[in-house]
Formats: sequence, C-alpha cells, structure tokens
Amino acid sequence: MPENNQVIRDVALIGAGHWGKNLARAFDALGALGVVCEASPAAVDAIKKQYPNVRTTSSYNEVLADASITKVAIAAPAALHYELAEAALKAGKDVYVEKPLCLRLDHAEALVKLADSLGKTLMVGHLLQYHPCVVKLRELVTEGALGKVLTITSNRLNLGKFRTEENALWSFAPHDLSVILHLIDLEPADVVARGSAFLQPGVEDVVFVDLRFPTGQTAHVHVSWLDPHKLRKFTVVGSQKMMVFDDMEPSEKIKVYDKGVDRVGQVVSYGDALTVRSGDILIPKISLQEPLKLECQHFVECVRERKRPLSDGIGGLRVVKVLDAAQRSLKNGGQPVAIQPLPQEVA
Repeated sequence: MPENNQVIRDVALIGAGHWGKNLARAFDALGALGVVCEASPAAVDAIKKQYPNVRTTSSYNEVLADASITKVAIAAPAALHYELAEAALKAGKDVYVEKPLCLRLDHAEALVKLADSLGKTLMVGHLLQYHPCVVKLRELVTEGALGKVLTITSNRLNLGKFRTEENALWSFAPHDLSVILHLIDLEPADVVARGSAFLQPGVEDVVFVDLRFPTGQTAHVHVSWLDPHKLRKFTVVGSQKMMVFDDMEPSEKIKVYDKGVDRVGQVVSYGDALTVRSGDILIPKISLQEPLKLECQHFVECVRERKRPLSDGIGGLRVVKVLDAAQRSLKNGGQPVAIQPLPQEVA
C-alpha cells in the first residue's frame, strides 16, 4: 500500500475468467485494481457486483491510452500473451503476465528485450515461487541443509479441467519447472519428454519430462489432467537429507527426512560400503500466507521501487526454453533436445 494509505488504483487487469477473477480479488485487496478489461458480459457483471468501485471495459486500446493506468496484469489465454504484453510495454506500462510468458520462444525473448530497452518491469506469474513453502525449500537448499541436491521429482495431477488451446505440458508444467529451476539455479543441459493425447487428438493429457543438468543433477516432472487423484507434490533428494513438499496437506506441508545413504570405511565389495541411514523427521513451522496476495504485492512493490521481480522476464524466458525443448522432444517420440544458452543480450 502507498505511503499515507493513499489508494492508487493504477492496475488494469486483462481477463477476468477462471484465474483472472482471483487476480482481481488480490489486486483489489491491495487497493490497486483500477479497471478490468473483459469481453464476456457475464464476467463483467460479476466484476461490477463484487467491485463496484472498479471500472470495466471491453476495449484494450482504451486501457493502453489511459494515463492513469501504469500497470497491466494479463490473465488472458496464453496464445494472446505476446501481443497483449508487447502492446502494453510499448504503451509505457509495467507488465505482469500469467504463466507461461508466451507460447513461442522467440516471442518470449522479444518481450524480455523490449522490457529491458524501455526500462519497464516484466514479471511472470510463477505463483509457486511466492508460496511460503517454496521459499522455505529454497532457503534449506541454499544453506546446504540437504547437502548437494541430487534429484527433484514433481507431480501435478488432477481430473480436468481439460484445455483445447494448450496441452498438459504448457498448462501445468510451468509451475513445476519454475520451482525446479529456482531450486537448482541452473539451466538444464537437455530435456526429454513423452506423453499421450487420450481425449483430444494432438492435445497431450499426460506428459512426463526429464531434465538433466550440467552438474549431473536430474529432475522428473509428471503432469496430467487425466488422473483420479489431485496431487501437488515435490520430492527433493539431497546427499545428506531428503525433503517433501505436499501442497495437498492442510498444515504440515513440508517434511525434512534425515535419510540418506552413507559410504563407510574400506571394504572389499562396493555394496558393503553403502549403508542406509534413517533418522528424525523435521516439520518446519511455516506461516501459510496466500501466495497470490504475496505475488501481486511483490509486483506492485517492484514497480514502485524499480527493483527486479523474483519471477522476472528472464526467469519466465528460461521456463519457456525448457517448455519449448520439451515440446519438440514430445513431438519427436522422446528424443533428447539440448538447451541452448540464453542470447547474451537477454542473459
């Protein structure tokens, strides 16, 4: 909130559908939501009833021409992210884009370059990076509490909601990939992906992605909207300890296991040199604030203070790079696809 509690409603939300209505609630709670741009009459009516002080329009050009709007938050379909974000940046607005940043790698690179050239904030809605549990995961990994991270496994499964414009890889995996890249803090060397389209031709419902990092670390991502269980889980295996983040747990979401395999002494056979260690389980106390509120507040603060967001454009671009490589591997029957370094001008 601005100093002296003055409300500055200078955020325009583009799209008030399935996820956009949540962003509307979060930005309004911050006193920042000024206008909602939405084509659906039903969605507009819902916004007017819930937020009578917020203006509505169906014209994006009207939003871009409005000098009182300095920030644009885009929650439109992913296929529209590039053109909407590009137009907002060129109109002099700071921009928040829901994940994924774009559906094309060249478009993602272009947006990062454009924002940098104009000195504007470009933030991507990688929500889990603001989850207090992921903040704790990052803290434990950074301080070496697990030893060296060896491998990460993530599962994001559900039954529905079925998409037609993007597959489970592009719809679900950005969450998991953003966390994995955030924890390992490296780009993978290559990516392998396999999946199947059971319900709609050409739209994979189930996808498995394997990442191999230059340091020998690995990660495995399983995403599906065709599963009887709703599962949101990360397992991080370190050389000293292991950690599980289960977001479906109501309270004890993180558990740190003092488990591992130790090498002991000089022995004749290799197998005899390995012993399994099983110790205590630690459940860290975590203040479970709403990640979306923290994320939206971070965007407003980053613009006000002109600082780089945690999930900035480059972070969003790195996720799109992995998604792009995974998609190519998916279409080529699981052939490994190398990840190329970022161009120097955007790195």
